[in-house]
Amino acid sequence: MNIALIIIFAALILALFLGIQARKGKDMDMEQFAVGGRGFGTLFVFLLIAGEIYTTFTFLGGSGWAYSKGAAAYYVPAYIFLAYVLSYWFVPKIWRYSKENSIISQPDYFASKFNSKAMGMIVAVLGSLALVPYIVIQLKGLGIIVSEASYGAIPPVAASVIGAIVVTTYVMISGIHGSAWTAIIKDFLIIVVVIFLGLYIPFHYFGGIKPMFESVQSIKPEMLTLADQGLSQSWFISTVLLNAIGFYLLPQTFMVVLTSNGEKTLRKNAIVLPLYTLLLLFIFFIGFSAIIQIPGLQGADGDLSLLRLSVETFDPWIIGIIGAAGLLTALVPASVMLMAASVGLTNSFYKVLVPKASDKQLLVVSRIIIISLSIIALIITIKGGNALAILNIMSYSLIVQLAPGLFFTLSNNHWINKNGAIAGIIIGVLVVAYVTISGVKLSTFWPNVPHVINDISTGAIALMLNLCVTILVSFITKGEAVSGKFKKIKGASKVS
Repeated sequence: MNIALIIIFAALILALFLGIQARKGKDMDMEQFAVGGRGFGTLFVFLLIAGEIYTTFTFLGGSGWAYSKGAAAYYVPAYIFLAYVLSYWFVPKIWRYSKENSIISQPDYFASKFNSKAMGMIVAVLGSLALVPYIVIQLKGLGIIVSEASYGAIPPVAASVIGAIVVTTYVMISGIHGSAWTAIIKDFLIIVVVIFLGLYIPFHYFGGIKPMFESVQSIKPEMLTLADQGLSQSWFISTVLLNAIGFYLLPQTFMVVLTSNGEKTLRKNAIVLPLYTLLLLFIFFIGFSAIIQIPGLQGADGDLSLLRLSVETFDPWIIGIIGAAGLLTALVPASVMLMAASVGLTNSFYKVLVPKASDKQLLVVSRIIIISLSIIALIITIKGGNALAILNIMSYSLIVQLAPGLFFTLSNNHWINKNGAIAGIIIGVLVVAYVTISGVKLSTFWPNVPHVINDISTGAIALMLNLCVTILVSFITKGEAVSGKFKKIKGASKVS
């Protein structure tokens, strides 16, 4: 067993230990399990939301896109910055309403606002569908990281299976508390590793960041600008807007918001998190450096650029630390995703079918769903798939279809009703599914359409259709407005 593998294995055991220990002293009911009793302060909320930035997608896919697509990779920090700015105003409103009505999941919120159990079910299913590709990203990335960092000692599939078992175990035992505790060591390691790699590699090979970009400019100048077609300016702008709108609509981010102990905590994070996001630039520096140092990686293999360059540059013990950081970028986000999906499905389906179910029964059902989702994600991971960034964009395209339903509910004016919101969501999802499966673009139907229009993100086009349908159907059926009454029954939420 090499030293790199020992370090990675030690990080895995530490994550499992901390995840299990997090339950100590907690009387685990559904509110504790899902949102930590709404008691997380600024630090824990920061770590959990930051966990949605530094996932395996960022660790591998960010550097991979810088390597394969160049400047297009900058869409990642751009949309995250914008998402945090927007969150300063609308996220506290979501927290306040959820606190007042004992809401612990995204589907609960929509079911309450639209006074509709059907809406809650639709949101729960859509959230799970959007999260499965995201969980696959984490497991796929985990397999790549452990396999590469262990010098091939552990195959990617075996690493993904082991990681899935570990994260499923501590999530089932400790719920969101396990995610919060493991996030502490994850963020500490990722900060050290990202800054070190992002500075050392450009200076080691090129003598600095500026000389590194000059080298890329001399060999592949097209990597430093957006393309005229495809990943063009219109693609960039539409994708940034789409993902910024969708960031807090992702079920796991929405649920982290509900763990906060107050609105002030959320606003503090909205101010600080953009600065933390700047660390993403160091990830891109590694990808750009790899263009010169390890040319020839094709397609999805671009996601290997960070690890391949690191293996060529450092001793095994450093590779072990890099692998450990990468491992944790998979475990922490995956754990929150599994939690969000399971709690949403439990409350929106099982609790509707069995309204008198006890907290103990709900916890059992949530844990069964966690196991089921882990197995589904593992199967998809083993069968293969697209590059990490493409999977990421697909998730956003699906979940962002909830945007009209969410943002209209933040206003006191009842612009839309449940009929319009449901119809809009269905149309948006169908468009995303059709485009994803068939691979069509606007030019398929209108060959002469300008590239500036053809390159607009298909998720954004689906969202525009969604919005039109939402408003039209709501106008036609304008008798039913948003914001149904919510009754509290023994601390649990129930739509009346």
